[in-house]
Amino acid sequence: MRIVIGSDHRGVEAKRRLVASLQSQNHEVTDVGTQSHESVDYPDLAYEVAKRVSEGTAERGILLCGTGIGMCITANKLRGVRAAPCHDSITAEMSRRHNDANVLCLSADLLGEELIDRMVRIFLETPFDGGRHARRVEKIAKIEENR
Repeated sequence: MRIVIGSDHRGVEAKRRLVASLQSQNHEVTDVGTQSHESVDYPDLAYEVAKRVSEGTAERGILLCGTGIGMCITANKLRGVRAAPCHDSITAEMSRRHNDANVLCLSADLLGEELIDRMVRIFLETPFDGGRHARRVEKIAKIEENR
């Protein structure tokens, strides 16, 4: 799977670990930064990830910051992006099953390595259920068209 990943300075270590893990699982991973612990503005990184998902050059995106919230708000500004701030395995699964989320937003400060790994695996492996949920996702797309 083609995955784009980004983080601010608070998520950089978790991102580095995830990049290595995803590459070892034969995913094609693009890391848009940051690569340092020096303070950066999360909207810049969230935009880079969301842009690639919006354009279709990546199938899924992963964003990490202190809480995942700011990244999520930013990513959802781009057409076709359905970013979800997830905090456990259930929210990661349901974001895919019911919302066809294509960007996973995670808290590097509040989630441990094992939980992050599990949530990413679930997010990448869980299919969209379609059916009544597809109708709802289509309504979201129509809202985007009217912006």
